[in-house]
Amino acid sequence: MTTQTAIACAAMRGGTSKGLVFLAGSLPADRPTRDAVLLAAMGSPDPREIDGMGGSHPLTSKVAVVSLSPRDNADVEYLFLQVWPDRAEVSDSQNCGNMLAAVGPFAIEQGLVAGTDPVTPVRIWMRNTQTLATALVQTPGGQVRYDGPARIDGVPGTHAPIPIEFADVAGSSCGALLPTGNVTDVIEGAQVTCIDNGMPVVCLAASEFGLTGQESPADLEGHSELRKRVEAIRLAAGPLMNLGDVTDKTVPKMSLLAPPARGRGGLGPSGSGVSPGSTVAPRDSTRGTVATRTFIPHRVHEAIGVLGAVSVATACVLPGSVAHEVAVIPERAEGPIDIEVEHPTGFFTVTIEVRLDDGVPVVTRSALLRTARLLMRGEVMVPASVWAAPGPDRQGAAR
Repeated sequence: MTTQTAIACAAMRGGTSKGLVFLAGSLPADRPTRDAVLLAAMGSPDPREIDGMGGSHPLTSKVAVVSLSPRDNADVEYLFLQVWPDRAEVSDSQNCGNMLAAVGPFAIEQGLVAGTDPVTPVRIWMRNTQTLATALVQTPGGQVRYDGPARIDGVPGTHAPIPIEFADVAGSSCGALLPTGNVTDVIEGAQVTCIDNGMPVVCLAASEFGLTGQESPADLEGHSELRKRVEAIRLAAGPLMNLGDVTDKTVPKMSLLAPPARGRGGLGPSGSGVSPGSTVAPRDSTRGTVATRTFIPHRVHEAIGVLGAVSVATACVLPGSVAHEVAVIPERAEGPIDIEVEHPTGFFTVTIEVRLDDGVPVVTRSALLRTARLLMRGEVMVPASVWAAPGPDRQGAAR
């Protein structure tokens, strides 16, 4: 008698996150059973996720579900699912730009997209936010390349660069880039900027909370009064951002902002990387634009989410915003600007371009660079009591 069900999948790192990647046909079609399967696969709920593949942290307990797209403007579709280590919950309420970096290589590995020499553009429809991204995957000889010279902070070593360009992500969750209609608001006594350029974020000045913005995630998580105040602002901001009651939601993210360590002459974290579409070259590690510490929403991110960083970078170029007031904006002519977003383990570059149409900000370009790596492919085992064996004709990712 079979007591476990084998489900084909791949374990992949995408950006500074890690998780399991499935073909949609490998998972149950109905959501309750699918969620039960993913909880069992990850070993949740259990803070250590000891009985599954999860990494005991939201950043390493993620799932990407990939399928061919019926859309004319997309090659594949990507559904991101957050599996929480500490509770029996699988959430699709947000996107993940880090795991997005793994989707292109996975799609090529699985034959959903044919690799072309030397680079394969993969058009990805992000189902969580109903928006489009294009990832440029290096494929010499039609095969995915994972090694290369690109470095992103929060990941050791160097890997092949994956530039990602986002199309029309402004307001994807909240209905507008500035969902409250204002560049700044006062919520629960704090001045904030509520923004959504791919991820709903509430920008707050760290100084308003008596912080420098250089505190470690552990220090911030240990500050109970700070956490209570940040959560009170988040709960009040939810309805104002058209998100409704966010008590049990993972959005909005709460980002504490401060002047950059590098912009103040401090050493700060160092790193090198690539602007999307460019060749690899070391960045000036002595200059930054803004420092971030981000609640996601109850744990503090060891880095920063990709789309959260895009939203923060966008706020930096909006005059009058909380971000603009603390950021050190490089001088530039008209056109795109590179925003160096510092986070607890380094920084990365967001290329952003915003124009004003009758005084209303319109994002014309959002792009950044990530890397990814295939870690393992095969089958993850879940108890047959959760899901009986689907049969030999199921799709697989164990090639």
